[in-house]
Amino acid sequence: MHEPNVNNLVSHLFRHEAGKMTAVLTRLLGFGSYEQAQDIVQDALLQAMSVWKYKGIPDNPSAWLYTVAKRKAIDVIRQQRVHEHHEASIAQALQSEWTLTPTVNHLFLENEIEDSQLRMIFACCHPAIPYESQVALTLKTLCGLSTAEIANAFLTGEETIAKRIYRAREKIREEKINLEVPPLSTLNTRLDAVLHTLYLLFNEGYTSSHPDQLIRHDLCEEAIRLCLLLTRNTATNIPSVNALLALMCYQASRADSRIDEDGSIILLKDQDRSRWNKALIERGNYFLETSAKGDDLTEYHLEAIIASCHAEAATFAETDWNKILDIYTLLSNLRQSPIVEMNKAIALGYAQSFEAGLTALQHITQLNDYYLYHAAVADFYAALNYSEEARQAYLRAIALTSSGAARRLLEKKIQMLQKDQISS
Repeated sequence: MHEPNVNNLVSHLFRHEAGKMTAVLTRLLGFGSYEQAQDIVQDALLQAMSVWKYKGIPDNPSAWLYTVAKRKAIDVIRQQRVHEHHEASIAQALQSEWTLTPTVNHLFLENEIEDSQLRMIFACCHPAIPYESQVALTLKTLCGLSTAEIANAFLTGEETIAKRIYRAREKIREEKINLEVPPLSTLNTRLDAVLHTLYLLFNEGYTSSHPDQLIRHDLCEEAIRLCLLLTRNTATNIPSVNALLALMCYQASRADSRIDEDGSIILLKDQDRSRWNKALIERGNYFLETSAKGDDLTEYHLEAIIASCHAEAATFAETDWNKILDIYTLLSNLRQSPIVEMNKAIALGYAQSFEAGLTALQHITQLNDYYLYHAAVADFYAALNYSEEARQAYLRAIALTSSGAARRLLEKKIQMLQKDQISS
């Protein structure tokens, strides 16, 4: 296989398998040794790149990686023998050569991998760690996002995120936090951070900050997979989890219609709705209906209902913008967020008038460094035939985005403004 293909495969495996491997290895070595677990995963991936370029890709690349990681983990355990950091349920088994290898092999079984991932997610979201640090740590260690990608998700700087992750790791060492699923009495306090993490992971995949990829399907798939994992556990299969999963299904159903063959963005109003994935929409309907089996009404319920409105509309013109505006109003009362206010203003613009939408956007002051905010302002200016104001807002949006696809779309909109001026 050519070298670029090996690199692409290893990159794919990193996204899909690194989190699972790190979770199991951390359970083996102790949560205080999760950096060492990450080192083992990195070593296994580097070894794969080196070996596969010369010997070819194995029939089962994932199994090959797991085998290498297991061997490295066994070597580390034999050398260190620091069993006081291990789970009580496995520490004794790791002390004997007779039970060491079978125990490690057992933890790498599929059902145990899932269990270890749940433990890892909830351990990262320990209440002793500040909330935003919990989320940043999980996105970094379990989901494999870069510091830049996490900063984009939080609409903040990389230095801020690096400090949050550092503080979280220090707290883990100080508190000697163990990998464990919390008791039911404290589950909800951690589950909020877990769901927020998966929400941000999906969003980074759906509207990626990567310069060359508008959609990171691997991140979307990983977020959905982990959310599904929560529905398979009795303790975490609750309405908010199903609501988030419904939202992800609705959003993912439109993924293939959002970019054309040249990698350019296709806006919602211009998408071919026959290409929307009907099976995913049906799954979204199922999880949304399941999420209603309780008294809770969370932000994920409301966002899923908004997404269902788009999924139900046969055309953009038939979208029930009044209903969407009502839901955004409920959402803004539930969660104070400038992003929610921006989307509410856009809905207002379509439900009532472009003037009303533009005025509402101009009252938002916290998003001056967010390119989508300036793009929305520009769209309303353009719709109202304020061409120069629209052009300036588009230029501001271009300066703020790192996405090549977004930049091309915004430049195309400026060109359309110029054509409209000439024709008029």
